[in-house]
Amino acid sequence: MAAYEVITGGSPWPDRYTFSPAVRAGNLLFISGTTAADEHGRIVGPGDIVAQTRYIFEKFGRLLRAAGGAFEHIVATTDYVTTTENYARTAAVRREFFGDRFPTATGVIVAGLLREGALIEISAVAVLPDRT
Repeated sequence: MAAYEVITGGSPWPDRYTFSPAVRAGNLLFISGTTAADEHGRIVGPGDIVAQTRYIFEKFGRLLRAAGGAFEHIVATTDYVTTTENYARTAAVRREFFGDRFPTATGVIVAGLLREGALIEISAVAVLPDRT
């Protein structure tokens, strides 16, 4: 039995990648750093950190559902941002997805991200309910 289950959220995952979008290990779900790249590798919301944040959380939703979870199960996030311009506006997006129950969060300013055009990359950890 494998130590963990790879979660792709129903999307095909290119063989060229040497990482998984998410892995479930027991009741823990680890979501890789995620940018607002669509299925063709294009950034959704170019120049708009709020739109990029929303798209990332939509991707998280697919991964969470595929693993048997929901946003209420996320306990930690880490945001890597290339700019603080309009970053405060991403708080409204967090409220849309988390309601009034927020996970821990860390924000890190970086010089750049691997995905060209990405203004933000977010990773997360969730504690999922037992499988029935």
